[in-house]
Amino acid sequence: MLKTGFNTAQPKKSAVFVVFAGKKNALGKNATSLDKKTNGAIAKALKASQSFEGKAKQTLVLNGVTGVNADQIVVIGTGETKGMVLTDIEALGGTLAHVLKTAKLSNATVLIDTFDGQDTAETAAHIAYGAVLRNYSYDIYKAKKKADPLVKKIDFVLASASKAKKLFAPLQKIAAGVFFTRDLVSEPANDLYPETFAARVKKELTPLGVKVQILTDKQMEKMGMGSLMAVGKGSARPPRLAIMKYEGVPKSASAAAKKPIAFVGKGITFDTGGISLKPGPGMEDMKWDMGGAGVVSGLMKALAGRKARVNVIAVIALAENMPSSCATRPGDVVTSLSGQTIEILNTDAEGRLVLADALWHVQEKFKPKMIVDLATLTGAMIIALGHEYAGVFSNDEELPKQLVEAGAETLEKTWHMPMCKAWDKAMDSPIADMKNISGGRDAGSATAAAFLERFIKKGTPWAHIDIAGVAWSKKTTATVPKGGTGFGVRLLDHMVSKHYEVK
Repeated sequence: MLKTGFNTAQPKKSAVFVVFAGKKNALGKNATSLDKKTNGAIAKALKASQSFEGKAKQTLVLNGVTGVNADQIVVIGTGETKGMVLTDIEALGGTLAHVLKTAKLSNATVLIDTFDGQDTAETAAHIAYGAVLRNYSYDIYKAKKKADPLVKKIDFVLASASKAKKLFAPLQKIAAGVFFTRDLVSEPANDLYPETFAARVKKELTPLGVKVQILTDKQMEKMGMGSLMAVGKGSARPPRLAIMKYEGVPKSASAAAKKPIAFVGKGITFDTGGISLKPGPGMEDMKWDMGGAGVVSGLMKALAGRKARVNVIAVIALAENMPSSCATRPGDVVTSLSGQTIEILNTDAEGRLVLADALWHVQEKFKPKMIVDLATLTGAMIIALGHEYAGVFSNDEELPKQLVEAGAETLEKTWHMPMCKAWDKAMDSPIADMKNISGGRDAGSATAAAFLERFIKKGTPWAHIDIAGVAWSKKTTATVPKGGTGFGVRLLDHMVSKHYEVK
């Protein structure tokens, strides 16, 4: 991860100095001071530039400037700073990491100026956060690695350096959670499968004080998790259920405050579709069908890392969906942990099957005050919302509001989708309590959510987030390189911080 430093004194020498220019190339106090040392070289370069106008995310690299002990000076445009929100500031950090990386500059010193209405320490912390989030790559499988193109260290200079350092500390822990999710989602299925996924989670989270219990296939079968087990039957790699328990609420708190919240993640480490085999082209993408479990794991790392004052239970249902002589067939009927029977009409609608038993188990054993599940569940979600929003389905009024609000504030956007009795009715089976697909093409994401709701006990607030369109990206944004996005970690951490932590 990118190293950061926060200091009050400007160094006499730096490989690169970074300053900011606002609307119409207006320089701030620190930028003006540096400009004077260069005998006005920065202002002259800005005036001479045909493309740089101080707009947000514009950059200009000056080489060979005299008067300062630096090889380069980088100017980053802020645009209009009045009314800026934290995600705007983080985007500046992403731009900073990108321009340094593009120019092959591994170290830099950033002179922080005051933006209109912004706390300078908060500005510095969130620029650093944005830079860290953008400065990510996944190349562990490359035998011939090129010289590491990532930025190694950025120092920030401002009067309130100690405050900025304190504000950045929890953000750095959240970034570590995002990176854990990105790593998991990016890893190929020959190395990341149910057993290794569970082991990775235990190794990563135990040192942070998270208790991790791993249920084997034999244990789950004995417990009656017939729905989850049906998905993993066709694979030589047996399924697992990893249960993570984090207790951050002080022991002196009330019983109500100690009641946990719960997160459940779909962890299909590879999805061929089973006997209902998917088409070959694009099947390689199904290594990230464990995206929901990846988000839940990264969230737990973020919460435990920053020592969030909340009690959390997280469950990830891990299985590999493969065709074989042992695989579940279309038309088979299985009994879930809840006792409800399911007619499996399509083995490629497997995510809801593993979630069904995981959702029931977390309610039976831990009785949480609310549950959020995450899953790359349906292609229909991509048809509905594209790659810009995740869909939220819920049996509650307040919970989806919290998720939509947190999504807007972190730019991990969600959209509250409707649920109705007709979609629930569509899941009825003539020979079992329900079927795992409706049998029609309409409302595919909604009928999937209706299926899941049948495993939620009355009175338990629950939300299902379908992240099929946002778990992986083929394009780069301000703070997210293309590939595994880590979408959901920042969103849920923010929601927990705002609504569920003991203050």
